[in-house]
Amino acid sequence: MWQQQVYVTPPYDFAHALERLALDPLISVDIAQQKVVVPLYIQNEPIAVTVESVGTKDEPSFLVTAPYPERKNEMLERISHLFQWNTPLAPIHEHFQRTELQPLFAEYEGMPLILDFDLYFCLMKCLIHQQLNLKVAYRLTERFVKTFGTQIDGVWFYPRPEDIAALSYDELKQLQLSGRKAEYIIDTSRLIAEGKLSLEELARKSEAEVMDALLSIRGIGPWTVENFLLFGLGKRNVFPKADIGLQRAVQRLLGLSERPSAKQMEELSKRWEPYLSYASLYLWRSIE
Repeated sequence: MWQQQVYVTPPYDFAHALERLALDPLISVDIAQQKVVVPLYIQNEPIAVTVESVGTKDEPSFLVTAPYPERKNEMLERISHLFQWNTPLAPIHEHFQRTELQPLFAEYEGMPLILDFDLYFCLMKCLIHQQLNLKVAYRLTERFVKTFGTQIDGVWFYPRPEDIAALSYDELKQLQLSGRKAEYIIDTSRLIAEGKLSLEELARKSEAEVMDALLSIRGIGPWTVENFLLFGLGKRNVFPKADIGLQRAVQRLLGLSERPSAKQMEELSKRWEPYLSYASLYLWRSIE
């Protein structure tokens, strides 16, 4: 085992982030100990990495613990990216002090955008979550992982694209996924398993290029791509304006009589650029 302490630029409120992660029943979160176990695949090998907060919002630092010292640098790089430790939050918070979102950025000051732990699973989760309320979506996602993933030392590792590509549509439908959604999940997994779609290559492309590449795949629409851009690739200026949760959060924040229209969401979002992903995150957090 190896362990390293990492210091992060303040503000960075890990407590707020953990509360949000704890909504997902698949993630091993310990609120009391302020730590989370991250299931990583490093060169296709499952490795559990523990991230524990040992600092404060104003003096943030973390202990990262994992096996395989020879892979330490790669794991640290991945963890730093997932937890966005290299993204200073102070300028983002300062930007929102002049907007309608100021109360949220005061309440959740220092809450980082933490990415999904696995690019492939992020895309699968986005497909599963399409047009479902959050409780049902989490239940189906949990069923998906616990049926086809692997549990190691109490930590769930997500299934690999080749695992899902080998399934029949009926096997997925048994999880109570719709027939079409089962097709979308398996067909997209096959594209990835066969090398026809590289998520690692998408990570190096612009938002427009990612949108073009993924929208060409059957079953993937703008909402799915936007959530993949936000929680998979960590793009900073993404606002899924058709998301009902975001609309409800804006309605509540501004005291509107009904959910805002797509046009209203578009107009509001212009004032929140170039950090729309953080506007999305803080709005979602306000109603969770």
